[in-house]
Amino acid sequence: MKTQLNTNTPKTKVEKEPTLKGTLASVLFLGFFLIFTWVSVYFLFLNRL
Repeated sequence: MKTQLNTNTPKTKVEKEPTLKGTLASVLFLGFFLIFTWVSVYFLFLNRL
């Protein structure tokens, strides 16, 4: 007995990708915050030497 392939596959629905409106702003804000924090701690370290 041969195995029969199912050629009647259901079509998958193509969904639109979600909009990423605030992603760039959030990443830039987080990056700025991290850099600001590191620079602040570095200058605090230099000030206490």
